[in-house]
Amino acid sequence: MNTVDVLISTTDPSVPVPHYAHPGDAGADLTTREAVTIAPGERVTVRTGVKIALPDGYVALVHPRSGLAAKHGVTIVNAPGTVDAGYRGEICVTLLNTDASAPVSLAVGDRIAQLVFQRFERATFIPVDSLPGSHRGEGGFGSTGVSATA
Repeated sequence: MNTVDVLISTTDPSVPVPHYAHPGDAGADLTTREAVTIAPGERVTVRTGVKIALPDGYVALVHPRSGLAAKHGVTIVNAPGTVDAGYRGEICVTLLNTDASAPVSLAVGDRIAQLVFQRFERATFIPVDSLPGSHRGEGGFGSTGVSATA
């Protein structure tokens, strides 16, 4: 397993450093630094108290927690959120309560997201007059599923 050194600081000494719950986990847990109640259909941006510095060529992706989604219908609006290597501010997470009727309350220290680190490639964009053909062509948005007339 490869590892990457990530510099971290917190907004307060009581903020826990993200950690992996189990050996082999891809995501390190992020917690909320504020108590919030999210009404049905509401979204709220919460602070984690975590700031990081990534090496060039890496990105941190903020993923939803499956337990929050399954138990309470809470997800992340722009999942996965992107933390670029040059960003030095506090990581905040925009949560959405998808439940139609029940509010969700989160306490300080509750796990709200997972941070996954990934190497990436940068693209060189080469303008052309037309693209080469492919088996799929321009089919998208369900083009590989069942026909609309079936």
